[in-house]
Amino acid sequence: MNSGTDASAGSAFPLAMAREGSRVRIHKLVGGKGLEMRLTSLGLNVGSEIVVSLHQGGKLVVLREETRLALGAGMAHKILVVER
Repeated sequence: MNSGTDASAGSAFPLAMAREGSRVRIHKLVGGKGLEMRLTSLGLNVGSEIVVSLHQGGKLVVLREETRLALGAGMAHKILVVER
């Protein structure tokens, strides 16, 4: 599972910086166990592919398969992603 993300480690950036419409893969969750458990329960775990559906005023709406999730800027900064 890690082999695809290790090569892209240098190009990882916060989800908050992703452009609207971009497809990204979650590379790392930067935060405590509580944040990691919360995001994982929502389906946002390392290796997941998501699409940034809306990026407006620091808030994001992301799509993970058929699920739409709204994230605040603080949480989006703690999710490191790589371009797909």
